[in-house]
Amino acid sequence: MQVTDLDGRDRSITPDGLSVTADPAVALRGAEIILVTVKSGATEEIAALIAAHARPDAVVVSLQNGVDNADRLRAGLAGRRVLAGMVPFNVVQSLGGELPLRVHRASEGKVMIENGVAGLDELLNVDGLAVTTHDDMTAVLWGKLLLNLNNALVALCGLPLATQLADRRWRLILAGQIDEALAAMRAAGIEPAPIAGLRPGLLPKVLRLPDWLFKILARRMFAIDPEARSSMWDDLQRGRPTEIDELQGAILRLADKAGTPAPLIKRVTALVRKAEQERRGSPGLTPEAIMAAHSSR
Repeated sequence: MQVTDLDGRDRSITPDGLSVTADPAVALRGAEIILVTVKSGATEEIAALIAAHARPDAVVVSLQNGVDNADRLRAGLAGRRVLAGMVPFNVVQSLGGELPLRVHRASEGKVMIENGVAGLDELLNVDGLAVTTHDDMTAVLWGKLLLNLNNALVALCGLPLATQLADRRWRLILAGQIDEALAAMRAAGIEPAPIAGLRPGLLPKVLRLPDWLFKILARRMFAIDPEARSSMWDDLQRGRPTEIDELQGAILRLADKAGTPAPLIKRVTALVRKAEQERRGSPGLTPEAIMAAHSSR
């Protein structure tokens, strides 16, 4: 396996440098720390496996997309220590069958984990994978969800993330989704954490700036490898179910409960589900196609 990143690290790991198993009993039996990285649709399944095979004092950390996976793990692991976590960066990997398997961190950011186990962040914090703690992971996860609304747009267009974000037409759609999400959050009393040092309410304004000004003011957003795309794009390419229900779906459920409209998010969700059903990978839509579909409803 080859592990590379945006900062220029390039490491090769030989088979004897890894201990790998597909047997949950073997993998979990002696583990003191369990990092949960499965897709959100498999959260209950992995909770059952941990309950069946892991030692009762193991610390379980959810490093998944979405806002409620830690709670879902806790529901299946009563009495165990479960911490919420957040991975801010994109990872791309080579297609199946290519050797060596290449795993590439394609954007910046520190992994955040819930404060609750002394020294855990120091233990997990290694060269190439910075880890820190945060006292309010709920706010962090809702803040990340705002940016994750772009995952679906990357999946639908098939463009690299840096190329897509550089185009104001796509940013306008993302800004519209974030406006709908913020309205639902305000109605529900949810305060998302700042994003890249920016108050969430300012994010749609920044996204709507002209391309030349956006590139100047959003330099941190452009610390992205040219090959980075979203995990949802990767899911479509590989014919796997996406996490649309945990991203856009979380906002739709919140909006429905709060009584706020979210027509653009609803349309983006429908387009992703259609692409899932067709199993042809990314449909390669244009921003005009998405807005036309949105306007026709």
